[in-house]
Amino acid sequence: MRKLMIIAASAALAVAVSACSEKTQDTAAEAAKSAGNDVEAAGDAAGHAVKKGVNAAGDAVSDAGHAVSKAADKAAAKADRLGSKAENARARIEADAQNESVEKAKRD
Repeated sequence: MRKLMIIAASAALAVAVSACSEKTQDTAAEAAKSAGNDVEAAGDAAGHAVKKGVNAAGDAVSDAGHAVSKAADKAAAKADRLGSKAENARARIEADAQNESVEKAKRD
């Protein structure tokens, strides 16, 4: 009878351990799936942050390009005005030196 009790207790213990082990496996699988979802969500968030940063950098570069273009246009306009002033000054000097009109000196 004692052997029968030991066998029954061992069988009950084996079933309990088996059930516990299965529950532990299910819990571990759920934890792994949850961790995978968390990693995926973190990756998506990082991807969105990088994309946002790249877009912001592109916008900044574009804005800088427009500012440089505008400054270049202003510099070109000033250079044109300065060239025109220099040409007028040259014509006046030539006109004075050759005793002629400024218009004639500009044509020469």
